[in-house]
Order: sequence, then structure tokens, then C-alpha cells
Amino acid sequence: MERTHKTLTTAVGAVVLAVIASAFAWYRLGPTTRATVWAEDGDVFFSEHLELGSVDSLLHPYAGYLHLLPRLVVDLAFHRPIEQYAVTVAGASCVVAGIVVAAVFVLSADVVRAWPLRLLLAAVPVILPIAPIEVLGNAANLHWLMLLLVPWVFTARVRTWWGSAAVAVLALFAVLTEPQALLFVPLLAVAWWRRPLRDALRAIPVTVVTLGGLGLQVWTALTTVRPTSAGDPSVAEVVKGYLLEPLAGAWIRDSFLVTRAVVAHGSYVVVVPVVAIAVLLVAALVVASWRARVQLVAFAIGSVGIWTAALKANSSGNRGWDEPAGLLQAMTTVPTRYAAPSAMLLTAAVVLAAALLIGPRPAQRARREPLVDRSRVLRVTAAVAGWGAVVVVVAAAVGSAAPGLSLRQDGPAWRPQVEAQVAACRADPSASIVVHNAPHAIDKVWDTAVPCRLVLGRR
Repeated sequence: MERTHKTLTTAVGAVVLAVIASAFAWYRLGPTTRATVWAEDGDVFFSEHLELGSVDSLLHPYAGYLHLLPRLVVDLAFHRPIEQYAVTVAGASCVVAGIVVAAVFVLSADVVRAWPLRLLLAAVPVILPIAPIEVLGNAANLHWLMLLLVPWVFTARVRTWWGSAAVAVLALFAVLTEPQALLFVPLLAVAWWRRPLRDALRAIPVTVVTLGGLGLQVWTALTTVRPTSAGDPSVAEVVKGYLLEPLAGAWIRDSFLVTRAVVAHGSYVVVVPVVAIAVLLVAALVVASWRARVQLVAFAIGSVGIWTAALKANSSGNRGWDEPAGLLQAMTTVPTRYAAPSAMLLTAAVVLAAALLIGPRPAQRARREPLVDRSRVLRVTAAVAGWGAVVVVVAAAVGSAAPGLSLRQDGPAWRPQVEAQVAACRADPSASIVVHNAPHAIDKVWDTAVPCRLVLGRR
């Protein structure tokens, strides 16, 4: 009875949290952003859904990998009036973000006991300052959110077979949406490690689903052609780009202002925060349990690894931060989309480290020397450092909470374009209309061809 009550309470709490997080993500977008279709959501996913249908499009590759969640979101939008396509995709994408928040909150309970700190950790996808610029509220970029979810899914030490099934479902959606989840595969060992055989067997579903799904992603990558060319960034470009985009974007929405500050005042503008974060992470590693250490290292390495892999795989992501021209561009433009997932993982690492320093501490085994001096001075110092990091993260979230900078903030809104061409569709119901999408790019026009039969469907 007690377990049933706890399970019910957890489920209800998770649903409430998902709703609140979804609503907050929706609010951060602003009215014009959520009314505008993003790039591939119209040009690719909409068009391929028309061509292939609901079922055949689900596992149809694009850009060298599978996009299960975006395909499902678009399929849902097709069941709504076509003039509501933009807001439906934006709303459904915000719901996915809310589900990620709720899942992280539940799955991280064994590592972060204090619920307020766990809430801050889980909320990272929707409070990240630069998230609404390109990543939040569209289907094409949902895969980045999976990178914060999979470390907790892969390490989940569930206590029931129902929990095992739920985690496996989360893993299925994650790995069939984001192939870079492959980076975190070693974390699957955590679910098996130091557990009685009966309990360890509950890790079988998530392990099988993960390996099978990622195997399918690898096969897709090997048998399809990516339309983008690979990059060849230097170490200096990777490092400087990381400092000026993911690091800066973790704390300020207008991250290009950090580049201006570096040019005006010197590199200490980014070096000091890096040193502070490094000290925080190292201190947390000292006091943490083995499982918390694994999570912390995964987030830290993942942040740098995802950024590096993005620049290696996409030449368009490298702005040449090591050159004057690249710095000039970075002073006037928003960060690349690759900055957001890296900043997300970095912020998660900082919040997790802060929570571990604040406590409670893991119990030490008998007959074993403590890892650090448990004196009051050190405990207070650790707690102060942890709370200081929490204050910085919360301040960054509050400062960027209101709708603001976004690559869709200037439209073009979807619905007015559709409604303006209803008369043309009535004149020729067999024709199609062209609806423009964001962003406004010099080298690429993002348009959606919408059949008039959809426009006139409920008129």
C-alpha cells in the first residue's frame, strides 16, 4: 500500500511538473515565434509526411539519421486544421520539453535528494537562456533535448518492472531521435552495477532498446548521405568557440555580448568563469557518491564532446573564432544551434555539482578513511559554493525568462499566409500554395508547399 501511494504521488507530481514546464516553455517563445514554422518542420517533415504518409515517414531518414519524435509531432499537427500547423507543432514540442523535465526530475531522485535542487536540475531545458533562440518550441531541434534525458535513462536503477517498461519507452523515443546518445552508452553499466541479479535484470529492457535503436541509427548513418559537409576545426577554434557560445549561452541570452566584452576587456571575462566551474566540479567529485560522480563526469564530458562533434560533423557550425573575421561575426550574431545542447549539459553539470556540495553527503563505509575532512568549516565552504552556483543559475534563468531573442521572432507567421491564399485555393482546389518558414537565410529558402485540399479541408 505504501509503495502504491508513493508511486501514485510521484506520477501525479510528474504530470503537474510536465504541464508547468510545458507552459513555461510556451511562454518563453512569445506569440510570433510560436506562430512561425521553423525550417525543416515545414520544408522537410511536412513535405515528407505528405509524400510518405504517417507510418512510412516515421523512420524515414533525414540528414543521415532518424527523427522519430519530430515525425510524431508533425503527424499530430496534420490532425489539426492546417492553419494551426505552426502553433500545434510549437505546442507539442513544448510538451515534449515538459515531459523531459518531469522525467529527469523523477529519475534523478536517487542522486539529488533535495527536491528544490532536483527541480532546478530538471528544469534546465526550459530555463536555459539561449534555448528559445532556435532549439525550444520546434520539432526539428527536439533531438537536442534528448541529450539531457539519456544519461538519467541509461543509469536508471528501477525497482519494478513497470518502471523498467516506462524507462525503456523513454529510451526508445530518445535513441530513435538523437544518434549522439551513443556517446552515453557506457552509462548503461550503471544500471547493472552492484545490484542483486533480480534487480539488475530490470535493466534488460532499456539496454536492449538502446542498443537496438542506436544500432538502427548507425546503420542509417552508414547507408544514407548527409547533405552537409564535415568540418575541420582547429583545437583553438573548438576551445574559443566553446567559451564564446556554450559557456556564455549558459548564463546570458544575448551571448554575443560576451564576445564583445572579451574583445574589449580581454580573455579573463571567460577564463574566470571556467576556473570557477572547474573548481566546483572537482570539489563535487571529491564529496560525491560513485553514481553521482559518473553522472557529473558524463555531463561535463558530454558538453565538450557534443560541441566538438558538432563542429567536426558540420562545417557550417565553425565560425572561425580564432580569426578576427570570426570574432567580428560572433560579436553581431546569435550563437549556432550547437551551442544550446552543450550549454544545457554544462548547466546540468553545474547544478548537479552544486546539489552535491550542498548535501546531504553520502554515508561513508565503516573502516574507511573519509575522502575529505568533514569539519564544519569545509562543510560550510562547500555549501556556500554550491548555493552560490545555484544563485547564478537561477539569476540567469530569471533574467532570460521573458520572451525575447529568437530566430523566429520576426515571423513570417504561418496562419496569415495560409488565410491570405484561401481565395486562390477556392479558384483552383487542385493547386498548392507556398508558405514561407523561418529563418531568413541568404543561402537557403525555407518554404512549404501546402496542397489546397488541406487549406479547404474544413471550410
